[in-house]
Amino acid sequence: MDASKGLTLATRIGFATRGALYLVIAYLIVRTGKAEDTSGAIAYLGEGGGQILLAVMAIGLFAYGIWRLSDAIFDAERHGTDKKGMAERVGAGASGAIHLFLGWQAVSLMQGASSSSGSGAQEGAQTALDLPGGTVLVLIGALVLLGVGLFQLRKAWKASFLCHLEGRVAQKAWAQWSGRAGYAARGLVFLVTGYFLAQAGFQQEASEAGGMEQALGWLDNPWDVIVGLGFAAFGVFSLIEARYRVLHDVPVDEAVQRVVR
Repeated sequence: MDASKGLTLATRIGFATRGALYLVIAYLIVRTGKAEDTSGAIAYLGEGGGQILLAVMAIGLFAYGIWRLSDAIFDAERHGTDKKGMAERVGAGASGAIHLFLGWQAVSLMQGASSSSGSGAQEGAQTALDLPGGTVLVLIGALVLLGVGLFQLRKAWKASFLCHLEGRVAQKAWAQWSGRAGYAARGLVFLVTGYFLAQAGFQQEASEAGGMEQALGWLDNPWDVIVGLGFAAFGVFSLIEARYRVLHDVPVDEAVQRVVR
């Protein structure tokens, strides 16, 4: 098996890992009323499954992150070079970086490090506010999050995510509606986190910022349960992608040769 085929296989494990994390988040919201983000879901799974499960999650998250970064660099998903395509590649790069960080968290938990209970969003907002023109930077970040949220809702409305699935599966109602519900839930959470960051910028208070965990905690009943069910649907859709997503080969060997030369 060449490097490209190996990365493709590992990426499918990554989609499955992402699905498991969202299913755990949904379970915690619906069954226990506890709001967690993906980092909290990793810690929860690690407590229940131990070192082996954490190792599998780390492999999947690293593979998914590398694949997303490769998509940003090599345009593996054929986004194109127009404005829309370039925006999607930038989004792929950001997603790749986030999932590499989550993979690193899984490895840290394997090594016995405790899960951080602080808000990364607040820490990031404070770092930005301390810079010259920090308020503007925070507000730009808020606009980006709001834009991502609207983009997720647009994907849910148009079901554009189906173009990445095998044709016979894309026509199935269970694939269509699990994706629609999942992207709609993610879109709502991005809008809330964007609102939090905008408040942090306008008030120049980093404590106003918040990530997924804070957004889920902020939503009142029944919206928290509705989003939880949407996350469960996204978890199911991620598992569908793990099996039926059309993945183009990433030119790993070619990239390595370029570096060697």
